[in-house]
Amino acid sequence: MSTSNRPAVLDLIGQTPLVEVTRFDTGPCRLFLKLESQNPGGSIKDRIGLAMIEAAEKDGRLKPGGTVVEATAGNTGLGLALVSRAKGYRVVLVVPDKMSQEKVLHLKAMGAIVHLTRSDVGKGHPEYYQDMAARLAGDIDGAFFADQFNNPANPWAHETSTGPEIWAQMSHDVDAIVVGVGSAGTISGLTRFFRTAQPDLRFVLADPVGSVLAEYTRTGQVGVAGSWAVEGIGEDFVPAIADLSAVVEAYSIGDEESFASARELLRREGILGGSSTGTLFSAALRWCRAQTEPKRVVSFVCDTGTRYLSKVYDDQWMLDQGLLKRTVFGDLRDVIARRAADGNLVTVAPTDTLLAAFQRMKLADVSQLPVIEDGRLVGVIDESDLLLRVGADAGRFHDLVTAGMTASPETLLPSASIGRLEEVLDRGLVAIIADDAGFHGLITRSDLLNHLRRTLT
Repeated sequence: MSTSNRPAVLDLIGQTPLVEVTRFDTGPCRLFLKLESQNPGGSIKDRIGLAMIEAAEKDGRLKPGGTVVEATAGNTGLGLALVSRAKGYRVVLVVPDKMSQEKVLHLKAMGAIVHLTRSDVGKGHPEYYQDMAARLAGDIDGAFFADQFNNPANPWAHETSTGPEIWAQMSHDVDAIVVGVGSAGTISGLTRFFRTAQPDLRFVLADPVGSVLAEYTRTGQVGVAGSWAVEGIGEDFVPAIADLSAVVEAYSIGDEESFASARELLRREGILGGSSTGTLFSAALRWCRAQTEPKRVVSFVCDTGTRYLSKVYDDQWMLDQGLLKRTVFGDLRDVIARRAADGNLVTVAPTDTLLAAFQRMKLADVSQLPVIEDGRLVGVIDESDLLLRVGADAGRFHDLVTAGMTASPETLLPSASIGRLEEVLDRGLVAIIADDAGFHGLITRSDLLNHLRRTLT
């Protein structure tokens, strides 16, 4: 399909608003955020999705009826899916398994074929997402491998759209831009534009702890990569299209700080951004506060935070990942995922129905619920209890919880050993943690596994 029949939704890509941060300490600087979350696909990657596809149409690499293939952290895939589906192409995407469920569901809703692969392997491994995408592209007739990490249309999109927009919106008065690096298209394209428009402009790199890029800008050496939970930025290699020559300072920002910054940006400024936005915002605040003279600084809300409601903005997920602080007791209370004292516990009452219990299990993504009456634990009900009760007659979903619960569950004191906990779990039971102070919570096999994983970090 030619670009002459370009769908109208694609005209909404770009020209995103720029807003000033007013409720944070920015030192002597004024800090502005470009809301790339307002693109129709919800991220800055809409720009390169459009640019890469239209460049491939122009030079014949992508023909009518073709298939667009890409390796993506989610947002480039969404940008490509937006443009491809509007233009009538198939989309096949390879996505690392650490990506948020919202992104994967969005991709599938747009008709993309999604292959999930491992996020814990590097280049050269057969399940590395870029290598897998390249293989798929070779196996599909009429496929165009977008290859954002090597595609010159990626930085070109930012050189010809993002850069000029910032320059105009800042009234030709900007001193620094704080940016992250995923494929490196944004920083490379902006560097090219501002090399002419404002040669003295400084670039500040915001990089997740574990990525090799911040250290590379300081030393020129590529170190050993670690792991990080922030999505979309940070790499274990230096992308081929990367131009980091204008970076004057680089900050390595940990996951805990990145996630906390994204959440605080929403609370104070009402701006809902994703995890990478938190990384950029933290680095921007650090750089601004370190200045001794006034500066005009720009950074980005890279994508919408609606893609991270089950992660960044979910207290329980944050607690499970060790990204929110909570009291440490040094006993089995530390293993409980949903503590009664924290107000995170999902419960039912004896007078609730089995249907209500099932619906709460589904909503909270748990397999069992404590039954609480007047603040006291009076029983436990789990999926097996429900199935035993309603398996022969679905009408029994309307029975009360008391008809299916275990009324005398085995309890453990908080001071019990991990070994004693494992004995209970090995018998197929959920562990009830309680003492004279009352009921503290439940421990499942999943809770224990998650606790053991956290001890490794």
